[in-house]
Amino acid sequence: MLFNHFISVLKIILTVSFTFIVQFMHSQNTKIDSLEIALQNHKLKDTARVDILYHLAFATFHTDEELANKYVKEAEKLSNSLNYLEGKADVFQIKGIIESRKSNYKISYHYFFQALDIYTKLKKEKGINSINNAIGTNYYKQALYKEALIYYNKSIAYNEKINNKFDLIAGLYNTGNIYAETGEYEKAITNYNKVIKLSKEVNHNLAITYATNSLAIIYSSQGNYTKAISLYKNALYRSEIEKDTLSIASTLTSLGNLYRKTGEIEKAISFFNKSLKYSNDSDSKALIATNKTNLGNIYIDLKKYDLANQYYQEALKISRSINDKKEESICLSNLGSLYLELNQIKEAQKDFLESINLCKEIDNKEQLSYNYIGLGESFFKVANYNESIKFLELGKSLANQINILEPQKKATELLSEIYKIKGNYKKAFENHEMFKKISDSLLNEENIKKIASIEYEFKYKKELNDAAERETKLTETVETTSKDLEKSQRNLLLGIITFLAVAMVLGSIIFYLKLRNSKAKTQNIITEQKLLRTQMTPHFIFNSLSVLQGMILNSEENKSVSYLSKFSKLLRITLENSRDKTVLLSQELEAVENYLSLQNIENEKITFQLYVDDAIETNTIKVPPMLIQPFVENAIEHAFKNQKDNCVIEIKLTLVDTKLICVILDNGMGIDSSERNSNQNKKSLATKITKERLDYLSKDFKMDASIAIEDRTKYNAQGTQVTIQIPYSTTEL
Repeated sequence: MLFNHFISVLKIILTVSFTFIVQFMHSQNTKIDSLEIALQNHKLKDTARVDILYHLAFATFHTDEELANKYVKEAEKLSNSLNYLEGKADVFQIKGIIESRKSNYKISYHYFFQALDIYTKLKKEKGINSINNAIGTNYYKQALYKEALIYYNKSIAYNEKINNKFDLIAGLYNTGNIYAETGEYEKAITNYNKVIKLSKEVNHNLAITYATNSLAIIYSSQGNYTKAISLYKNALYRSEIEKDTLSIASTLTSLGNLYRKTGEIEKAISFFNKSLKYSNDSDSKALIATNKTNLGNIYIDLKKYDLANQYYQEALKISRSINDKKEESICLSNLGSLYLELNQIKEAQKDFLESINLCKEIDNKEQLSYNYIGLGESFFKVANYNESIKFLELGKSLANQINILEPQKKATELLSEIYKIKGNYKKAFENHEMFKKISDSLLNEENIKKIASIEYEFKYKKELNDAAERETKLTETVETTSKDLEKSQRNLLLGIITFLAVAMVLGSIIFYLKLRNSKAKTQNIITEQKLLRTQMTPHFIFNSLSVLQGMILNSEENKSVSYLSKFSKLLRITLENSRDKTVLLSQELEAVENYLSLQNIENEKITFQLYVDDAIETNTIKVPPMLIQPFVENAIEHAFKNQKDNCVIEIKLTLVDTKLICVILDNGMGIDSSERNSNQNKKSLATKITKERLDYLSKDFKMDASIAIEDRTKYNAQGTQVTIQIPYSTTEL
């Protein structure tokens, strides 16, 4: 399996544009058109004209580099002719910024140090501060974090002293990136949130965009895809408004990688190709290398190994040409994973070890964890299990330390296999359980639902904005036409007709968008309900297979054969029922009875009792499947932890005033005691799914559907009572 190593790389790209935009944002506060008017009115070839040209270059370099270079050339020529030292320093600085965006670091350093030398001689603290930040950024992009922090901290100290919020934002953002790269995520998140807070105070939208994108990268790395995609969409929306091509490109790359993680390959390819186009337009070598690496990952997924190798080699060549050790380490790691896929173990180990050395040099803990696990997998493939365990445990420990889930998932999966081969069933079982928990955390039903919802909201918002833009353009056209047609009554009449026609067109567009919005919402609910319903089956299978595995490991042959027979029958019924929106109540009860029969094999101490009211026609009532069984499972798992005998679970179905009521009773410890003794962050996934299903089903069936879980002490009894009001429909025999 190939690991996805995109998180660290994108920080480089984000900083390229963001840092410098923030440093002199006072120039951004002045409208570009105002500066152009000032330039047209100021004909004198003096220092004031140089300053205007510099501010124009700074205001345009991130959206129109060609125009910015035009202003820079004139400013440089005029500064030299006037021997205007501060103007020369400003020119060196903006030239350094432009070269840094292209990853031409040597040329960039040359300009920055020339600017720093002039600012120092002139004792221009503000200029010195800006250059400190710029030099720090170049060091950061080359993964020289210690050197970068020296320059960043100088900048932060100065800006705090003079209360310069714009440049303070840059310093906080850049140090946040370093914390993120070295695995100190809490510090990084704190810095990014400070950036957003300060940026809102000074109305700095572009800074909010970059900080939002960086937060998304961290949450994606930690497996919180729902939060990550929401932040990415927000950042992309802001970047498109600002027309910052480099920011758009890096956000598209992030989204591509996230969709690859969730298995949506076509979407991922689309985002990578869009990002590559923006990257080429911006001539950003670092981001071009990143996108080539990501496309290589896609071709690994598609088993097109020659194409994957081609993209990896191209990315490696670019990263080495710009001395980008971070991207180089990622390329080597990906090549190692490619060679693993091809069973070329020696080549894989060589690349993993080279990447490990680079990661240690630049203190990149996240990438290091992936490399350890890749190396561990290589030893697993040649049956060198002791070496494999050593490196897998190293990678798992490091990933756990910095709280990233993907490498932990891979490590626990492999460790489970190794310990099973070595006959250490206890450790095999422990790692298998941990693997299941991590897998559930990375992509559960809540993430699927929220990602679908976020995508819909983003698309709808974008369509409305596009409609608003079209409305503005059409309105302007109408106004212009009306002015031109005022000369005659006939033309005036035509103008009115045109206006009415435009209004009708706009009304139709808005009506169409609202109609599509309504249909999308309805479809969204249907899709979510299907996802929630189908997630019940794998959850039940996981639990049942774990029980069966325990019986096999304990050599209970007869018991395991009987369990497997009943399990296969129950699985067939469950799979058949899960495909349908509703099933006959008789079918649902048959599944419950089979489940109870299965549990009798495993839990001989528990007595199960099922009662159905005579007034209920089970062959004519249709109900949603898999509503009752999860709560029975919950009672079995949690109710009798400290109870060895006289364990009873009762299931009662009654019809009360046309309401179908299911009551599940146990005489265990009671939910109040259970909650006090358990981790509230680990509540039953099945219970959560069922509660959410009932919310949707209530609307779908147009009747009340609810669930209540109570401790029976309020009824002077022992245990827990679950009351479900089940929505239903009837059918004629």
